[in-house]
Amino acid sequence: MSEQQKEQKKERTSFPGMEEAVLQFWDEGDIFHKSLNKEAPQGEYVFYDGPPFATGTPHYGHLVGSIMKDVVPRYWTMRGYRVNRKWGWDCHGLPIENIVEKELGTKTKKEIEELGVAQFNNLCRSRVSTYIDDWKKVIKRLGRWADMENSYRTMDLNYMESIWWVFKQIWDKGLIYQDYRSMHICPHCETTLSQSEVTEGYKDIKDLSAIAKFELITEPGTYILAWTTTPWTLIANVALAVGAEIDYVKIKTAEGNYILAKERLAEVMKEKEFELIYEFKGSELVGKKYQPLFDYYYHDQTLEYRERGWTVYAADFVTTEEGTGVVHIAPAFGEDDMNLRKVEKLPFIQHVGLDGLIKAEVKDFAGLSVKPIEDHTATDVEIIKYLAAHGLLFHKEKYEHSYPHCWRCDTPLINYTTSSWFVNVVDLKPQLLEEAKKINWSPDYLKHGRFGKWLEGARDWSISRQRFWASAIPIWECANGHRRVIGSVAELEKLTGEKINDIHKDKVDPLTFTCSECGETMKRVPDVLDCWFESGAMPYAQLHYPFENKEKLEESFPAQFIAEGVDQCRTWFYYLHVISGALRGERAFQNVIANGIVLAEDGKKMSKKLKNYPDPLVVMEKYGSDALRAYLLSSPVMLAENLNFSEKGVEEALRKNIMVLWNVYKFYEMYATAVQGEIVVPVSSNVLDIWIIAKLKLLNKEVTEAMEAYNLPKATRPLADFIDELSTWYLRRSRDRFKADDEEDKKNALVTTRYVLIELTKLMAPAMPFIAENLWQKVSGNNFSDKDKSIHLETWTDFAELSAEENKVLTEMEIARKIVELGLAKRDEAGIKIRQRLSLITVKGEDELTDEYAALVKDELNLAAVKFIKMKGNTEVELDTVITPELKKEGIKRELIRLINNLRKDNNLSLSDSAQVFVVGASAEINEVFKEKGAEIMKETLSSAIHLVTEISSGKEVKIDDCKFILSLKK
Repeated sequence: MSEQQKEQKKERTSFPGMEEAVLQFWDEGDIFHKSLNKEAPQGEYVFYDGPPFATGTPHYGHLVGSIMKDVVPRYWTMRGYRVNRKWGWDCHGLPIENIVEKELGTKTKKEIEELGVAQFNNLCRSRVSTYIDDWKKVIKRLGRWADMENSYRTMDLNYMESIWWVFKQIWDKGLIYQDYRSMHICPHCETTLSQSEVTEGYKDIKDLSAIAKFELITEPGTYILAWTTTPWTLIANVALAVGAEIDYVKIKTAEGNYILAKERLAEVMKEKEFELIYEFKGSELVGKKYQPLFDYYYHDQTLEYRERGWTVYAADFVTTEEGTGVVHIAPAFGEDDMNLRKVEKLPFIQHVGLDGLIKAEVKDFAGLSVKPIEDHTATDVEIIKYLAAHGLLFHKEKYEHSYPHCWRCDTPLINYTTSSWFVNVVDLKPQLLEEAKKINWSPDYLKHGRFGKWLEGARDWSISRQRFWASAIPIWECANGHRRVIGSVAELEKLTGEKINDIHKDKVDPLTFTCSECGETMKRVPDVLDCWFESGAMPYAQLHYPFENKEKLEESFPAQFIAEGVDQCRTWFYYLHVISGALRGERAFQNVIANGIVLAEDGKKMSKKLKNYPDPLVVMEKYGSDALRAYLLSSPVMLAENLNFSEKGVEEALRKNIMVLWNVYKFYEMYATAVQGEIVVPVSSNVLDIWIIAKLKLLNKEVTEAMEAYNLPKATRPLADFIDELSTWYLRRSRDRFKADDEEDKKNALVTTRYVLIELTKLMAPAMPFIAENLWQKVSGNNFSDKDKSIHLETWTDFAELSAEENKVLTEMEIARKIVELGLAKRDEAGIKIRQRLSLITVKGEDELTDEYAALVKDELNLAAVKFIKMKGNTEVELDTVITPELKKEGIKRELIRLINNLRKDNNLSLSDSAQVFVVGASAEINEVFKEKGAEIMKETLSSAIHLVTEISSGKEVKIDDCKFILSLKK
């Protein structure tokens, strides 16, 4: 490892330690709460924090969200707003239930009921906070400010009471209803799922499809062929559907006659031999009866609409895109099927329970799970075997498709017709779409893309779940069908005469009261609420609205800002919008940032099992949180795109942002004693000072505009560019000014650097709060001594527009830097290092620089002179590469100055330390340079003497060209 690499490693490892010191300062000074309590002339800026589950430790996805939720509030606080940042915990639902079920070893919902809902819910309650301490540790180390001590929890009484109030308000508007329809259910969890939950769990799987043979009663030996991808539903078949205007054919084969759509004939029959008997429209099939494949329910005389079953009907959803052009109808397991049942009054057979098990009356298959998690095709295989054995199978094959699975337990879902409570989103949709136009999105394409499309296609929302650990649906009903919705704890206490401290299912289910309409006993409906209803109602529930904080919410609604992953377009963002639309007729938020997914470096999903990503805490302890923040903030993950996480990217962010800036500060610090006291706006005529202030103003404008557009990468990326220019141009070209005898110019350079560093820390404070605090404390002179002073209590600067002079300097400096770039390229072509002085560069083109800028070009390119030749066309440069003996000596002098200064750094010498230089074994050429240019070398290296000696006890071997020699310093 080289000395430079060792130095970089030493610097890298020091930054996490600096951050720990800043954390301690924030804690001791209570800076976060001071930022909340300080004067806020602009008023409240409302931010809603979506509650995470504490069912595991935070991963990079959580960190991305937390960074967004820290950067934006910090910025608006500096803009003069008060930004409360109340943390929340999502406590209810399947994530917690699944953990408890695994601990208990329960396999079914029935086992939970046998254990007792009260005991199960108590266990859930005890597991909610398992990882809270881990979260607090990570969030603090990340530098995010959030009120985690006064967090809201969705399982708390106040929160749940507000949920009941929200439910009642929407009920009173006629927007909640009960219906019986086909929906996706999880057989393991034994509950319905909403449209958005279903979309979360699609997986590509191999399944079995079958073409079954339905024999016509009036034409024995003639079969209608119907294709299905769910053979297990054939037991519940009650009808076949055809397209009235679709062309069908009857064909003859050795096995019998078959009927199917003409357009599907070639695909279905493939290489089979057949004879076309005749062609006809689907309407001719309507009304024909057929033999059921299974007769478990066929002879049940009590079956409603039995006489209309096992008949062919016309339906407009039938197509010839796949299958046979004939659809098998099982109303208990499909939406189209159920709709056809309502129109045609078909029988209803549900041979499967909510647990996914086939019922006892289906004797040949009783107790089988229709979609077992261990082998999702097992029951389909048994069905197909049965059909084959009874001569009712025409064809079977495996096929691959995307199939929905439970988003929490991975069980394959099934379509299942059941009762559920719904929010009437369809009736709200016109208003929701209109209000959505007012929401600003980052990235903006989500407005009409993922969010907009989802909203346009939104269906009524199933809000009831057949589970335990959640908010109980506050509907009580009597035997006569009268219903009462409870909107508060006080209302229920008055009706029941009971003191109520908890309104979970196990506590409220036993509570009854008398129906005011008929005198019968009213009992609560058994379902609980979809947890997204709780999350979507958090703006009200976190404040215990309207029971408390009524004015606070109403004066500050909607929120100015929310942020979550792009997947929330279909969940939290959507449900916030729906509930706000139903409750208040307006949007819930004005601005939203959606982030993408953080993947492992190889593009795969991050997996603890695979260990394919570095632990976030380890990364923060190795590189510092600012480096991680800068890396993620500059990446496309902040614009809803996926990011393959790279630890090298974090290291690069550390180097480009923090290490470079720290080196600028360390150089400034060596001379900083000359400028103390109040920070003043520089007044300097030096073009370098004017230029860097102009660049600072442009940076301020760029960062401000990006922050107010909620574009975090656009607000973060320019910081590294500015730091680079500050270091590699301003400071590099001003270094000699810091050491010069011209006291006025020296002071201007110091005042300007100090001012720029102070203003730069303000621009960095939201994104990189640690380095911003550290630099501000040191450059301002406070140095952590006053617990009431922090960069995060400062005000964002609004600069005036650039002056004509500043614009002129920017243009001239751009020309100068372009010439330098061309000159460096010429040096590179010639293979001549920058430390070797050359005589002349000739610049040909339309631009010509004044002496002040020409001097910068000359110094940067290490030249004796710059010559301009006016001519039309693009700027070109010619470099005189002839190295005279005098130029050679100048090059050696520059190398010697660099080597001695590096040695001073190795020996930890300060500006006040003078040292003698001892030289052993140098060539005659180098010794001659020491003799001729010794005074210049001594001035540039703060040396008191140079000794050319024959031996020395210790020193460092150095090299210039091919000559190796020893350098040593002595104070």
